[in-house]
Amino acid sequence: MYRCLACISHRFSKTLSPYWFGTGESVWGPGNRFGRRFFGRMERAVVRCVPWETKITISFTLDGSQKHMLRDQTEELGKALSRIANSVIKGQAKEKRSKKKKSELTEVQEPVVKLYYMDDFVAEDALNADAWQDGAVLHVGDSRYKVERNPPAFITAELPKSLLAGFPVCTKLVIEFGELKHCQFTWYKEKAPNAEKDGVENCWIEAGNERVFTPSNADIGLKLKLKCTPGNGERFGVSKEVVTPGPVEAGPGSCTFDNRHLYTNKVTDESTIRAVSYNILADIYAQTELSKTVLYPYCAPYALEIDYRQSLIKKELAGYNADIVCLQEVDKCVFADSLSPALDAFDMDGVFRLKEKQHEGLATYFRRSKFELLSQHDITLSEALLSDPLHRELLERVSTNPVLKENVIQRSTTLQVTVLQSVKDVSRKLCVANTHLYWHPKGGHIRLIQMAIALRHLSWVTSGPHPGIPLLFSGDFNSTPSTGMYQLVTQGAVPESHEDWASNGEEELCPLAVSNPFQLQSACGEPAYTNYVGGFHGCLDYIFIEPRALQVEQVIPMPSHQEVTTHQALPSVLHPSDHIALVCDIKWK
Repeated sequence: MYRCLACISHRFSKTLSPYWFGTGESVWGPGNRFGRRFFGRMERAVVRCVPWETKITISFTLDGSQKHMLRDQTEELGKALSRIANSVIKGQAKEKRSKKKKSELTEVQEPVVKLYYMDDFVAEDALNADAWQDGAVLHVGDSRYKVERNPPAFITAELPKSLLAGFPVCTKLVIEFGELKHCQFTWYKEKAPNAEKDGVENCWIEAGNERVFTPSNADIGLKLKLKCTPGNGERFGVSKEVVTPGPVEAGPGSCTFDNRHLYTNKVTDESTIRAVSYNILADIYAQTELSKTVLYPYCAPYALEIDYRQSLIKKELAGYNADIVCLQEVDKCVFADSLSPALDAFDMDGVFRLKEKQHEGLATYFRRSKFELLSQHDITLSEALLSDPLHRELLERVSTNPVLKENVIQRSTTLQVTVLQSVKDVSRKLCVANTHLYWHPKGGHIRLIQMAIALRHLSWVTSGPHPGIPLLFSGDFNSTPSTGMYQLVTQGAVPESHEDWASNGEEELCPLAVSNPFQLQSACGEPAYTNYVGGFHGCLDYIFIEPRALQVEQVIPMPSHQEVTTHQALPSVLHPSDHIALVCDIKWK
């Protein structure tokens, strides 16, 4: 049971001498000499105590050694103070043993360990959860510590392994009791290569004060260090320093997206939305033996490594200054550990949808200064077909061919649906859909069924929970402009006679007439290709929009054919994926 800390302190103080231990000075006497003498030069004792956990963490530095204590919140304070005293005794005894022979050892004196709050002793029968208050003072012998309860703190601060000159270095940061916008960042670089390893005095030179640092060619061969101080707008916590595992390396030169960035070097105004759709090639596919020897044998092995490709992807996405980014083939760890920390630094929030039975999925990012997340309506297409009454009629038709039905429900294809609202104009809402349809070349009939499910679900979202809002539908549809899927989206219907129903032969034939409740157009038209590998190239990716509410203002030019084929095909040392990002500016009507 929690008790009033002031009452506990006051009651307990009456039973003790009102004088500091042997000094003859009153701790809380006239003029508060204690406060004047010690407050300004006290070190920190950081206490972490949250109601949803059973333990309290107490951290402080004593005689150059960092102390971390984990105690029960319901434990009495006296036991925690005794544990601190015992820790000090053990440390002093160890130090003495290292300096003297055993015969010369003298008994180590137990230090006086007390906790004060508002200049009064805190009762030792107070519970830890109550006792360790912000502003309390911990006395350990002659040392004094100001208690900071739940100050801003970095749980995680990690720098990437791959550092390339000309590419932004984005730190993975996880903060508690604070916000990244209130934190302070200071970047340093070595004076000379291996200066830190060689023990060079004052080996670090300040290089920047922004959250993201982009090393130059002059930094090649040098390690970087980041000092980050957590904050919450009212106070700062304990700084953390991290050093890069290796030095900055030379960049690959001009990448396929560098010229595209000339069109996107500024964030759009409030009336415009810059949208990106991009299959970034999941690492679980890029690292297979099939990828290295059959699919992408022309690509240098190091250019298929995740750290290298992520450096390129982060620079590419940051340079587009997009408002909405729809990504496919996003590894779960890449979303959490690489993309989100990087894009967060560029004002982007993201949501992730993992594929069933897979380690990759879909990610949708949006600029937080322009949009806020209203709701999500993600589905797995096969599960929706089986369980949602919306698709009862379609399920009945598909069920007439058991082989086809089995092939459809085995697919883990998902549809990510994110409803956004403009921060500046709440009347402007947008339904953003993102998907990656079945990949097989003979799966045209499967993709038609998947798209029919997706469109019906999106019609429900834009007529039920959010009536009337416009649709932006992006993704890797694995369908060229000549396919039934593309016809369904852009022309509104596909008849039973369409050749795609027989794309995998008679065994799975099940002709259907399917329609599209939306009027949609491809915002980026029909590029010659959005996927370019050694054995295939074609347009598979699209950004579909509703022209009744949205109009295309600008389509960012695709890389030139020469840029794409400089290293034969994609991916390459200059391009991180086998797909090319679609980028366009769309205006609200």
